[in-house]
Amino acid sequence: MKYWRKPLDVERIKVPRGRVYVIEERCKGCNFCIEFCPVGVLAASEGFNAKGYHPPYPQNEEACTNCGLCEVICPEFAIYSLPRDGKEEEPHE
Repeated sequence: MKYWRKPLDVERIKVPRGRVYVIEERCKGCNFCIEFCPVGVLAASEGFNAKGYHPPYPQNEEACTNCGLCEVICPEFAIYSLPRDGKEEEPHE
């Protein structure tokens, strides 16, 4: 998003970042997460899951602000995001 001016405290405030994880086998392809993502992180993949749906994938993961809207809106609990800090590690499943 582009603004016509900068906030006065832009150097002090750190924008939160997140990482999106998709559990592909739970996804039913409703695309709610893709449609309602405020920063456009997700897109539908070309591949299919075991149910025959196109699960989402993070196409623009650097833009994720870890707002959690994808988690809240998913009816199948197939997507979640975790805050991204300096140390990257995969979640335990």
